[in-house]
Amino acid sequence: MGIPELLAPAGNQEQLEACLLYGADAVYLSGPDLSLRAGSPGFAGPALAQAGRLVHGLGKRYYYCLNLLARDADLPAVATRLEFLAALDDGVRPDGLIVADPGVMRLACRLAPALPVHVSTQANTTNAQTLALWKDQGATRANLARELPGPAIAALAAAARELELETECFVHGAQCLAISGRCLLSMALNRRHANLGRCTHPCRFEYAVATVEEKTRPGEALWELESLDTQYAAMFSCEDLCLLPYLGWFAWRGVNALKLEGRTRSAGALAPVVDVYATALAGLRHGRQPHGRQLQELLAAAGRPLGTGFFLGNRLRTWPGDGHRRPIAARLEARLGEDTWRMAVRHRLDATSALEILLPGLARPCLPPGAYFLETEAGERRTTAHSGMTMHLRLAPSALAAQLQPGLYLRQAPDGAAG
Repeated sequence: MGIPELLAPAGNQEQLEACLLYGADAVYLSGPDLSLRAGSPGFAGPALAQAGRLVHGLGKRYYYCLNLLARDADLPAVATRLEFLAALDDGVRPDGLIVADPGVMRLACRLAPALPVHVSTQANTTNAQTLALWKDQGATRANLARELPGPAIAALAAAARELELETECFVHGAQCLAISGRCLLSMALNRRHANLGRCTHPCRFEYAVATVEEKTRPGEALWELESLDTQYAAMFSCEDLCLLPYLGWFAWRGVNALKLEGRTRSAGALAPVVDVYATALAGLRHGRQPHGRQLQELLAAAGRPLGTGFFLGNRLRTWPGDGHRRPIAARLEARLGEDTWRMAVRHRLDATSALEILLPGLARPCLPPGAYFLETEAGERRTTAHSGMTMHLRLAPSALAAQLQPGLYLRQAPDGAAG
């Protein structure tokens, strides 16, 4: 059994640093445009070169997204970007391109022939003949459609091995109401094209509807929600995908890479997700299957309920997120002294409660009250800190101090947690 590559999103610099710190084998990123996440800052010019050096300096990989479904007007910019990427020095050049559009793939093979091409899930690959087509066109990896059940994934992974083509699957993150990347809701409601990366995610909006009826069956309610005349509900919003319990299944079927969604999520929400999957995959090497504590960690980071999507066919296994969420409270920015750190506060912090530190490898040591103090940059001690503030974290002498490093995230410990 080979352990798949863990591929994580890097929509900005903080996400990039978080994914690398918490155990991703590779990241995928883009420029500020020409991908399916136009809302993320991305990397351009010197920032891309800096990102490439950071990734490769750690012995990891990065893949560059050009996965828009291009129109003729987009092709000159796509060609210019491909020429730019192909001309980058070896130390910063991407390890592959992620494309969805056949025309973009054709340009990539012509203008950047040294860069491996990975087919995006937006291409909706669902059969072995399509895999063969991508291979014929020069692809080295295909991310399979998110709408496939497990047996279909297993069959395609076997077919891809015969073709000497790698396979990749999404295992965690947001799911689309429509076939991945081809929803018309955003265009219909907000005149923004999802296929060009500018989706406004209207499926996540809350709507007030009391009853849904079908014209051919008047008077028969197909879907009724109580008291929606006074309440709103995100009735079109899918659960986030979570296939953590099935990582061993993917490994045994020879899937080469497992992908996490989230280029527009906060880095603090993404870090524990990467940590869980990296730790679970490391456990597989020693015969350990994913377990309940890892799932609880995912629920603590989730903004929506988690579910298995199409993986189990007509069955759907879900884990409700209500009551589990524990937001990231702060990020360590820099060591100021042996026992003092500058931190960026992201959520209310209360120094009268224990503080949990998120260490890679799913270690979660706690600092009890009195073992740490919150101070302003002027040295004034506080019992609380609020989002947007820059504070100093002063630690009492502890062996834990040696384990801290820039980029680690903190959150309030659960009630009753001890140091």
